[in-house]
Amino acid sequence: MTRPYGRSAPPQSPAGQHDLSPSGVLEGLLADPRARFGVGIAALLATAGAVRHDRVGPWETSAFQAVNGLPDAMYRPAWVVMQAGAFGAVPAAAATAWLAGDGELAARLLAGGTGAWALSKLVKQVVRRPRPVAMLPGTRGRGPDATGLGYLSGHAAVAVALGVAALPRRGPLGRALTLSAIPLVGLTRVYVGAHFPLDIAGGVALGLAVDAATALVTRSPGAAAGARRASRAAPAASRWPAGR
Repeated sequence: MTRPYGRSAPPQSPAGQHDLSPSGVLEGLLADPRARFGVGIAALLATAGAVRHDRVGPWETSAFQAVNGLPDAMYRPAWVVMQAGAFGAVPAAAATAWLAGDGELAARLLAGGTGAWALSKLVKQVVRRPRPVAMLPGTRGRGPDATGLGYLSGHAAVAVALGVAALPRRGPLGRALTLSAIPLVGLTRVYVGAHFPLDIAGGVALGLAVDAATALVTRSPGAAAGARRASRAAPAASRWPAGR
């Protein structure tokens, strides 16, 4: 639901106040696919412009080494978490939504997850950043050797596209698990030595943009118009309950 903004507003009761906390701002951003698309594209361009083919910046090196240097004993649980961003998670998530009777979500998961995976391959060929093992001596590779190019992370892109699409349909526990799994997928890719932090950030940006585009394309025009009418008709106090 779109939040009304203006140059000035009359004083409101506590029940009608806007939630300007970080979580409230994030919730508002995730609720608007147009905002998600804009943020995703901007972040994608920023991260792609920041990477270099022949060197790694000091802050990125430090962040990478801090995660990549964690104990080897963490590999098995990390591998399990990492599968949430593998391409196989796309049909699995879509099938789960379909069996649960949510065909709209199933279509969005299938389209968004597949699109994020495919576009990540395209972006890799455009940016052409090598993997960490080719750029940073002492990189600790775990599991099968990562092939191809580094920027951006397809696992991060897929995890974000699936997670953001499913988030509104999940209960409190499911939302907490999803919000925890999304960043953990990116961290596991750094841990196994497959990606630098900017690769993960680029994947997050791509996944956000792809899911937003998918939501804009697949949502029903009638439903969107109805939501806009309801937004205009609803009183401010009902849209902004206290404590949200």
